[in-house]
Amino acid sequence: MKGGTKLKRLRLGVFASGRGSNFEAIVKNIKRGSLSADVKLLITNNQEAGALRIAKRNGIDFVIISKKDFKTRDCFVEAILSVLEAHRVDFIALAGYMKKVPAEVISRYRNRIVNIHPALLPAFGGRGMYGKHVHQAVLDMGCKVTGVTVHIVDEIYDHGPIVAQRCVAVKEGDTPETLAARVLRVEHELYSQAIQLFAEGRVEFVGGKVVIRE
Repeated sequence: MKGGTKLKRLRLGVFASGRGSNFEAIVKNIKRGSLSADVKLLITNNQEAGALRIAKRNGIDFVIISKKDFKTRDCFVEAILSVLEAHRVDFIALAGYMKKVPAEVISRYRNRIVNIHPALLPAFGGRGMYGKHVHQAVLDMGCKVTGVTVHIVDEIYDHGPIVAQRCVAVKEGDTPETLAARVLRVEHELYSQAIQLFAEGRVEFVGGKVVIRE
């Protein structure tokens, strides 16, 4: 922590749809003491998500909320907001969440929702650009460098202000799988580091961009 900054312990809500490796990395970094936060809630849309097993192992409350299980969109949105409020969540991290976050949730948590993307945005972002699709697109374009981006979530896919980025070299002979494995290792480090910046009160928004205060 930089001198003069006030450390806050974040009350995290994590949204995940899949295996939850970034969710698990966040939990591990909290236990190591490198991330000033507590995960208060996991929200998933997938009852088979590996993230659920991680939540159970670590005694983290979880809820399965899928839009298809609600009669109306309003009921779906209210279910998300209600459970976040009940757990007093003050910051949200998307960790492989495969659904678009409702605009009402974004509005309630404006500039307090982050996502991690396995490419250097704004390249290789947007609808359909997730997982192996991103890495295949990087390889198809012949890129020599790819990377990881942590960004603020707004109403557009992969669009909000960038909080942090880190490059990952593309190697000769890479496949989507080998590239994904190297990128994922960086994701597990960078995501917690970026969230920690918020805990330290070092993130400012100036002219639609994120500025990290020293």
